[in-house]
Amino acid sequence: MDPRILARLRCPVCGEPLAETTAGTARALRCPRRHSFDIARQGYVNLLAGRAPHTGDSAEMVAARTDFLDAGHYDTVATALAAAATKIVSGTARTGDTGPADGDGSAYPLVVDAGAGTGWYLAAVLAALPDAVGLALDVAKPAVRRAARAHPRAAAALADTWQRLPLADRSAAVLLNVFAPRNGAEFHRVLDSAGALLVVTPTADHLAELVDALDLLRVDPAKADRVAGSLGAHFTEESATVHRARLRLSRTEVTTLVGMGPSAWHADPARLAERIAALPEPVPVTLAVRLAVHRPR
Repeated sequence: MDPRILARLRCPVCGEPLAETTAGTARALRCPRRHSFDIARQGYVNLLAGRAPHTGDSAEMVAARTDFLDAGHYDTVATALAAAATKIVSGTARTGDTGPADGDGSAYPLVVDAGAGTGWYLAAVLAALPDAVGLALDVAKPAVRRAARAHPRAAAALADTWQRLPLADRSAAVLLNVFAPRNGAEFHRVLDSAGALLVVTPTADHLAELVDALDLLRVDPAKADRVAGSLGAHFTEESATVHRARLRLSRTEVTTLVGMGPSAWHADPARLAERIAALPEPVPVTLAVRLAVHRPR
C-alpha cells in the first residue's frame, strides 16, 4: 500500500497506527496491539471492526454502475467534483495548511471517498489533483474490489460509514460523499480544519422521466434540508450548485441505470422489464444533482 495513504490509516479496533506486514504471499496491515487486517489479492484491505450490519450493493448493482459510469453519462457530476476539490486543495495550499506530512517532510492532500462504490468519482478527482492520494471506503466487497484498481494513487478499504472510520484525526483534505450515507461526527473528526466535505445528492427532478414511467422511488423534495440537518452539528454549508445534463439513453442503458440505484432493491424485475420495453428509444432522461460544499465548524 502507498505509504502516504498507510500513514493516515488507523486500526478500527484500537485506533493505533497500522503497518504493512508480509508472510509468504499473504499481506496484512497490523497495529502495535497485534490487531491484523488482511489485504485481499484484489488489492483492498478489510478494515471492518466486526461484522457489518449490511453488505451494501450487490455484485450485479456494482457491475451496472461500472458500465453506466464508464460510458460517460455522469461525467457532469465528476467534472463538478473535480473542480470543487481542486479549488479546496488550492486554497489550502495558499494558506500553508496542507495537512500531515509524509516521511520525507513533504505535505500531500488525502482525498477520501466515503461510500465510494467503484471509486469512479474518486479517480476523476485524483486525475485533477496530481499531488493528491486517495482512499475509497465502502461496505460492499464487489465495490471495493473495483475501487482498489480505480486509480494508481488510490487505495480501497472495506469499511462501514456508520462506524468509526479507520483514519487518523484531521487526516483528509477533502471528503467526497456522492449518493451515499453521511456520518457527520466521523466526517468532522477525520477532516482537516482547512478542508471541506463535498456532498452530492439528487434534486427533486433527477431522473424524473424514469420515475414517472417506471414507478421508481422518488427523491424527497426536502432532501437538501435533511442533509443539512444531519450535518449541521458539525458542518456549515458554504455553497451549493445544481448541475444538470440531458441524457439520451438506450433501453439497455435505462435498465443499467435503474439497476445501479436504490430502486433496484424495490422494483419487481419482470414488471420493470415490461415497462422499459415500452419506452420510446432513445429515452430522454434528466440528470440533476446538487453539489454542496460543507466546511467543518
